[in-house]
Amino acid sequence: MATSKFDIVILGASGFTGKQVLKEALKFLNNFNSLAIAGRDPSKLAQALNWAARPNPPPPIPILAADTADAASLRELCGRARLLLNCVGPFRLHGEPVVAACVAAGCDYLDITGETEFMERVEREYHAQAVKNETLVVSACGFDSVPAEMGFLFHSRQWVGPARPNRVEAYLGLESEKRIVGNFGTFESAVMAVKDLKEMEQPRVIRVKPKIPGPPPKGEIIEHQKKIGLWGVTLPSADATLVGRTLSTLTESPHGLPGLNESEEMVEKRKAFWSSVKPAHFGVKLGSKSLLHLFGFIMIGIFIGILGRFSFGRWLLLKYPSIFTFGGFSKNGPSEEEIASASFKMWFIGHGFSNEQGNTKPDTEIITRVMGPEMGYVTTPIIMVQCALVLHTQRNNLPKGGVYTPGVVFGPTDLQERLQQNGISFDVISKSSLST
Repeated sequence: MATSKFDIVILGASGFTGKQVLKEALKFLNNFNSLAIAGRDPSKLAQALNWAARPNPPPPIPILAADTADAASLRELCGRARLLLNCVGPFRLHGEPVVAACVAAGCDYLDITGETEFMERVEREYHAQAVKNETLVVSACGFDSVPAEMGFLFHSRQWVGPARPNRVEAYLGLESEKRIVGNFGTFESAVMAVKDLKEMEQPRVIRVKPKIPGPPPKGEIIEHQKKIGLWGVTLPSADATLVGRTLSTLTESPHGLPGLNESEEMVEKRKAFWSSVKPAHFGVKLGSKSLLHLFGFIMIGIFIGILGRFSFGRWLLLKYPSIFTFGGFSKNGPSEEEIASASFKMWFIGHGFSNEQGNTKPDTEIITRVMGPEMGYVTTPIIMVQCALVLHTQRNNLPKGGVYTPGVVFGPTDLQERLQQNGISFDVISKSSLST
């Protein structure tokens, strides 16, 4: 076993989300030639494997010891993996050594982060080497930010020429029969993101701005969308950033990035797909049917925004997450019953032009929707495993190497169809003309 190579290695498989990713991966065990799990504590990994396999006995999956603080163990781990799924967060603290080891070893890398500063840093520091070593590094392969990216691409392709979108606004609505408690790791990432704002002032990756017809519309802080029955407030998530990165990459490479050794059929499919994608200004709002609940979200954001600027304030937030989020987050995380009762809907409302004659005001509206089960512990593992399967089975058709967004890498693949087969739907709700 000392020299064996594994198709897939899940790092951090004993964590909150890592266990769920492992559980989802076991459903597709026959699709991988070999699968291993890794982490600091082999005994906890064995317990996680037992939990993920129940009620069946655990399969004979190798358990490997590796620590994100031990560079030698990461080098050894990545030397034995073709693809590593990283579930160890917060990524701003633990992610970079894993990326470095993967890129050095030529091991492809996927993670589930939504931490913008980390993703910017990885692209800035490792893109050139990843291109040279033909290593794919793709972050945000979970709820952040595949529903937003694939949802935007799906929405964009509904604008059949000469119609073109100007602005697409996504409204994220969360539903549950029971009050669901969020994972502490997600809350911690949000708190630390405020601290990371100063680090984001470092030189950013220079991007070419996509050409979008018409001026950017002036959005309101709080909006009411009657057609979907939601109030919305701007959500400072990675989704808009990732979509922007994808559109910038396409501005430089309009037909997408060539695959490692793709067939002529795939070349034509890739070109046709990206030719159907139309750039648009994009934003994300947190939606709620209740204006009162929306003000609760705003208050949580204010607490994080103010207290997160200071070390003592961050200590308070992380010490007492339940108090500052009105019970919304807890170090214990949600119960299995809460997870099973939850779901999400992400509505994409696009306004644009029916032709290219330079209308001063948008005259067309298209509404699409992505919906699925609970986002953190069900949807994220589904997405992560399906991304891994695409990369495992279609590596020759994917970009040769580099640090890219999920949209750039998986957009022209069958990822959307795979997600639909596993409980995440993509639907066109309406297409209509706007009164002038």
